[in-house]
Amino acid sequence: MKQNKLHNIKKTGFKVPKDYFDTLEDALLSDIKLKEASNDSGFKLPEGYFDTLEDKVMEKVSTKPPVKVVPLFRKRSIIYISGIAAAALLLFNLSIFKSKPTFDSLDFETVENYILNENIGSYEIATLLPEEDLLEENFIEYKVEEESVKTYILDNLDIEDLIIE
Repeated sequence: MKQNKLHNIKKTGFKVPKDYFDTLEDALLSDIKLKEASNDSGFKLPEGYFDTLEDKVMEKVSTKPPVKVVPLFRKRSIIYISGIAAAALLLFNLSIFKSKPTFDSLDFETVENYILNENIGSYEIATLLPEEDLLEENFIEYKVEEESVKTYILDNLDIEDLIIE
C-alpha cells in the first residue's frame, strides 16, 4: 500500500445509522427504567412462612407408619450356602483326585534331563534302584555287541575324545 497519500484522506470510513443520536437518549432512559423494574421479581411470600415451615414438614413426615423391611437373603441361608461352597472348593482343591505319577508314565528324556541337570551322583541313583537290579551277576552276564558299541561311540563322542595323546 502506498503510504504517501494517507495525510490527504478526509473521511474516516465509519457511518452512523440515520437518526441515531435523536433516539439515543430515549433508548438509554428506557433501559434504566427496565433495570429498575426488573429488581422486583413479582413473587411474594406470606408473612411467617419460614417460621411454620419446619413444623409442617415434620408433621407430614412423622404421620407415615414405619415400613417393615423384609431382607432378600436371610442370615442363616447365607451361612449355609457359603459353607456348601467352601466344602466344594476344598473337595476340588485337595489331592483326592490327583494321581501320583508312576515310572511307566514318565518320559525317558524328562528323567535323563533331570538326572543331568540336578547333579545327581551314582550313589543317589543306586539308592533308588532295588537290590535285585544291583547284583553283580546282572553286570557280568550282560553281553554287548561290537556293533552297538561302535554306533554309541560315533553318536555320542567327539573325535577329540577318541584321539589318545
